[in-house]
Amino acid sequence: MAEPSQPELRRELSLFDATMVNVGTILASGIFLVPATIAQQVPASGLNLGIWLLGGILGLFGALTLAELSAAMPSTGGLFVYLRESFSPLWGFLYGWMLFLIIQTGTIAALAVAFATYLGHFYPLGPGALKAVAIASILVLTALNCRGVKLGVWTQNVFTLAKLAIVAFIIAWGLLPGITRAENFLPLWPTEWSRDSLKLFGLALLGALWAYDGWVDVTLVAGEVKQPEKNMPRSLLLSMAVIVAIYMVMNLAYIGVLSVAGMAGRPLVAADFALRVIGPAGAGLIAFLVMLSALGANNGFVLTGPRVYYAMARERLFFRGVGTLHPDYKTPYQSLVWQGGWASALVLTGSYEQLYSRVVFAGWFFYALAAAGVIVLRRKRPDWPRPYRCWGYPVVPLLFVLAAAGLIGNTFISDPGSALWGSGLLVSGLPAYWLWRRRAARTAEALPQSEQSD
Repeated sequence: MAEPSQPELRRELSLFDATMVNVGTILASGIFLVPATIAQQVPASGLNLGIWLLGGILGLFGALTLAELSAAMPSTGGLFVYLRESFSPLWGFLYGWMLFLIIQTGTIAALAVAFATYLGHFYPLGPGALKAVAIASILVLTALNCRGVKLGVWTQNVFTLAKLAIVAFIIAWGLLPGITRAENFLPLWPTEWSRDSLKLFGLALLGALWAYDGWVDVTLVAGEVKQPEKNMPRSLLLSMAVIVAIYMVMNLAYIGVLSVAGMAGRPLVAADFALRVIGPAGAGLIAFLVMLSALGANNGFVLTGPRVYYAMARERLFFRGVGTLHPDYKTPYQSLVWQGGWASALVLTGSYEQLYSRVVFAGWFFYALAAAGVIVLRRKRPDWPRPYRCWGYPVVPLLFVLAAAGLIGNTFISDPGSALWGSGLLVSGLPAYWLWRRRAARTAEALPQSEQSD
């Protein structure tokens, strides 16, 4: 139950702001690191590019689906609100619980580690110093976003535009006549298929989906977007279209310059690309680009996640202070502080790879539920105003749910540790939900009748 005396979040974000938040959170470190892993798993260029296209299509299907929910329920909280309305308050809580424990905070921690790692190209850092720099970057971004959503979004816009400018430069350079070679695209398709090939295909798709992840984050700040019934669907679709185009052209440039075999097993594939087409200065340029991408994306994740914890606390499903807005800046500052503290702790507990594999497993479980929620709400709430209706309904949501289910099932086979770890965290949310519901009921009983009816 929200408390009416609390100030409300301001609707200050334009369509451009919302789109830049989404583009900035998606365009992180993945496109500069993941292509090497995918090249090792899928050595044929046609299938390799097909995986990137499939990942983009799945992300676009997810954006088309969530666009309907975001237009129908343009309030702060994103999937927390959608799952609560589609299924029950329990599922909304479990999403928020996992968002705080690993989905959002794990992403923030992983990107902070990536930022610090590439800073080491310019200033060598030991293991302790690297973690300290990663934590410091989280705390600085947290402080910026505590000062106001416009300051946080202005920072996001600057980072995103800078990243797009540098990426455009690299793409244009890589596709110049004489730079790429047609023979680098051979072979186009695998010469043989096996059961292991399908397993590797699934692992490669997991990596591509990590690189595309972040497309859902703008829904978390829907309560701060101007004209959300129009701008939310537009920002989701615009951001995914931009990212799919960027990723496809960048991978064409990578393969054309290096070949799939030349990319395989070389984590800094983007640096190798820059060295080949630009020269010795290329490595420094790419290190700076990855730093900028990781920091800019992290600013987007720091900005959006606390809006969910804020919504949970307002419904007495999280620590009450987390639902408090700053009296001057009107930001969920306590929510930001909690998130920053836990993400900093996660920096100390795992590697980049460990963190992102768990993030993808947990995140896509809830993406599938949200897509199913579109179908459920069409039947459960047929009279609800829907300013935007999902294109291709019901085929698009169903295909998305089936693809996500396949991804989750494949993770239990290919990476059982991450799957079991994520499942354990999910189950831990059940007693937590029971405790907070019980506490909320007791608080409601203690309140005067007039306050309960507000």
